[in-house]
Amino acid sequence: MPGQQISQPNPPPDPSHLPDSVLDYGVQIRTAAVLHESELLALKKFRRAANYIAAAMIFLKDNVLLDRALTFDDIKPRLLGHWGTCPGLVLVYAHLNRIIRKTDLDSLLVVGPGHGAPAILSCLWLEDSLAPFWQSYTRDRAGLTHLVTKFSAPGGFPSHINAETPGSIHEGGELGYALSVSFGAVMDNPHLVVTCVVGDGEAETGPTAAAWHGFKYIDPAESGAVLPIVHVNGFKISERTIYGCMDDKELIALFSGYGYQVRIVKDLENIDQDLAASMEWALDEISRIQRAARSGQAIVKPRWPVLILRTPKGWSGPKKMHGEFIEGSFHSHQVPLPEAKSSEEELQELQNWLSSYRPNELFEVGGIGVVEGAPVEEVLAIVPKNNEKKLGMRREAYKAFQPLDVPEWKELGIEKGTQASCMKVVGSLLQEVIKRNPHTFRIFSPDELVSNKLDAVLDNTGRNFQWDVASRAQGGRIIEILSEHTCQGMLQGYTLTGRTALFPSYEAFLGIVHTMMVQYSKFTKMAHETDWRHDVGSVNYLETSTWARQEHNGFSHQNPSFIGAVLNLKPALARVYLPPDANCFLSTVSHCLRAKNYVNLMVGSKQPSPVWLSPDEADRHCIAGASIWKFASVDEGVDPDVVLVGIGVEVTFEVIAAAALLRKLVPALRVRVVNVTDLMILGPHGSHPHALSDEDFDTLFTKDRHVIINYHGYPIEVKGLLFGRPGIGRVIIEGYIEEGTTTSPFDMMLCNHTSRYDVAAAAVRAGALFNAHVSTDAHESASFIEHVASKDKEYILQEGKDPEGTFDTPKFE
Repeated sequence: MPGQQISQPNPPPDPSHLPDSVLDYGVQIRTAAVLHESELLALKKFRRAANYIAAAMIFLKDNVLLDRALTFDDIKPRLLGHWGTCPGLVLVYAHLNRIIRKTDLDSLLVVGPGHGAPAILSCLWLEDSLAPFWQSYTRDRAGLTHLVTKFSAPGGFPSHINAETPGSIHEGGELGYALSVSFGAVMDNPHLVVTCVVGDGEAETGPTAAAWHGFKYIDPAESGAVLPIVHVNGFKISERTIYGCMDDKELIALFSGYGYQVRIVKDLENIDQDLAASMEWALDEISRIQRAARSGQAIVKPRWPVLILRTPKGWSGPKKMHGEFIEGSFHSHQVPLPEAKSSEEELQELQNWLSSYRPNELFEVGGIGVVEGAPVEEVLAIVPKNNEKKLGMRREAYKAFQPLDVPEWKELGIEKGTQASCMKVVGSLLQEVIKRNPHTFRIFSPDELVSNKLDAVLDNTGRNFQWDVASRAQGGRIIEILSEHTCQGMLQGYTLTGRTALFPSYEAFLGIVHTMMVQYSKFTKMAHETDWRHDVGSVNYLETSTWARQEHNGFSHQNPSFIGAVLNLKPALARVYLPPDANCFLSTVSHCLRAKNYVNLMVGSKQPSPVWLSPDEADRHCIAGASIWKFASVDEGVDPDVVLVGIGVEVTFEVIAAAALLRKLVPALRVRVVNVTDLMILGPHGSHPHALSDEDFDTLFTKDRHVIINYHGYPIEVKGLLFGRPGIGRVIIEGYIEEGTTTSPFDMMLCNHTSRYDVAAAAVRAGALFNAHVSTDAHESASFIEHVASKDKEYILQEGKDPEGTFDTPKFE
């Protein structure tokens, strides 16, 4: 079985050529007599019981075991749920149970069709994996009644698999991600096989199409395996699926091209024998590949198995109604009998449908020594005896967190007053993290690691691309694939099964996974609200190659919108950091890698920039989230006329440059400079765990002076954070305003009104309201500053570069 090692693996066939018969018909195996008669009977009874419960969950609010004929009063007022995918999911679940019980397989089940919750919940109840987590779902009549009547109703399970579902590590609310999540889950889990059901609707998504390559990043010596099962039932909500319109030969050619061995499972008359034989074959192939790799004789480009399961949509449900086919059509996708509460005809059809499962044969009716409503013994004959092996009880899904050993970052600190690339310095920290955590930390990067100057990690590890001769079987900690969706999915699977990961990316393209990140945060929110799911590592995004230094790639690469996406999350889960220099970045990354349960976004520059703070100063600054930078302030910031605020590396540089410029041009102006590294402190007290109290806010920003904020992202984000603070009318915010092109770095500042000249001119006008010595010359001073800005603009347009000395570290005399 997977995970087992032998000294001499069976000699593998040449994987580079497949015979024509395989390409035409897929892998052919014997299916007769794989199952003993008792196993076959148990499988069929388990499936009948689970399908009955799943259908009942959609419709019934009473009479859950059909003790009498159904009436309209037995039907729920709102019929919610998706029936069409349920019979296929039940079929897979039943066979996984059977093979786990037979072989002691360690497996998780990831379900792409998340709306198939009735199928999964019914199986969890049958195997008694609900009650250990949710006490009211006991395996008896009372528990079954609660499961059926409260499904998709207040106080019960929602219509969708989510974090409240035992055994789940994937919600499936947004289609496309089940496969990549599965590959992430098996990384560094050599004992584990994740069975992943991919619906043929989900298979149409771009993320799934890219994720089929995921096995090419799985080293069978160090990681487990994914067994994909493509459930082809032919229909989506109201249309045929692409896969449903492909014949076997086309599907075999497609998946053979991806690099898989394909087995078609479609013998409806003998579906249990067919699927049982196919799963045993697939697991034997997985074991063969792993044994070879773990004995030092790895197969080059092994062909992992994939099963194509063809069953009718809504199988075993109503066949026809009102002249329309239901089973085998899109009409079975959601609620096959939507008028069952008001139509006698549909109510009778529901009665016939539920009765066809013969529930009286599946559930105990009571008696001495018998638990009423419990599944009969034959239904349970395929359920694993070891509770920890049950799909709903796997510790990997809810209790597997392994904290990282993160080094003391100050030992890597940079001398104050020098220049350093934040990313290069962070790369050195990550190199040490990898060294200390060789099996619990990975970096998922969309082919931008070196470009983002994090390549120091490659001194200690490599890329884990098994189809590259230089990378395979080297234990690399870096997954680079030019698909942000696949990186995000793998990161989710890796994190939710107890490990920690980092996702570095160009700033402009993190938005590609915006909705994936939101779906993940919804999962973790619900996980927080359970009392049985334990901590997981934080999801850590490192956003660099920012708009402020993407002047060379142009307007298409200038987009800081992912910040806003994280700001919209539940405050208890979201963190956004904009460290201003290398030492602050070291402190922030170190903190985020230790943190649990959050979505952390760190935004910074890969280009060399001044190191404003010593390691000790950076430590205190990051703990506080913001502080007054006395070295750039007049009289260390005491009694200011105006407050200048930088949030972000490059825009903070412009604030410091503005302060230095004002020191020369308007020496009477009293300036306080503040840097904010933790964006969340700005919100009103109570709006976020990090939000400053009103007293602390006023201490930093004064009660009545104008505050000029130079912000890395869109100004509306800071406006939204500050809403609710008293006196926000005195705050002026500049940031990225969708202006840019292929130009110079400083011209990007000028285009977006975040340059030192914009800050300085605004400071003179605002400070003049409080300082008579400034007000007499304010208009003249501000006009001169704007004139200098226009001259720099002319120079840039004429010479094609910034004026000399533009980015020299400002000096304060």
